Amino acid sequence: MSNIPKQTLCNVMPCMRYRDAPAAIDWLCGTLGFEVQFVVPNEDGTIAHAQLTFGNSMIMLGSAFDTEYGRLLKQPDDIGGYVTQSTYLVVNDADVVYDRVRENGGRILLDIKDEDYGGRGFTCSDREGHVWSVGTYDPYA
Repeated sequence: MSNIPKQTLCNVMPCMRYRDAPAAIDWLCGTLGFEVQFVVPNEDGTIAHAQLTFGNSMIMLGSAFDTEYGRLLKQPDDIGGYVTQSTYLVVNDADVVYDRVRENGGRILLDIKDEDYGGRGFTCSDREGHVWSVGTYDPYA
């Protein structure tokens, strides 16, 4: 095993930007099941930094800003609705999350199905077009 990763709870954390980060936080928590761990709001209502947990994992996100870092990233609507990477969430019941996505304005991109390699899942996008795959397949099991 490599000695490069620090021994910690979570070593890989997607970092995302949203045009309306407060609404994204509400959607991610209310729909996909994330929990707010830490939020740093700016005076104008934008988000400087937020940490959302999902089980023993975490994402970090903030508002989309024209900064040195922000210019490295494009929002899905900047590039024709495409993304260059997505995140997979391991859940107990994909059907429950599927229904929540449909009820809360998410878009189903790949319908729910049982996978040949095990598990059941689907792929959706949030309100700003970021792609999420959700399923019961656990690669560690």
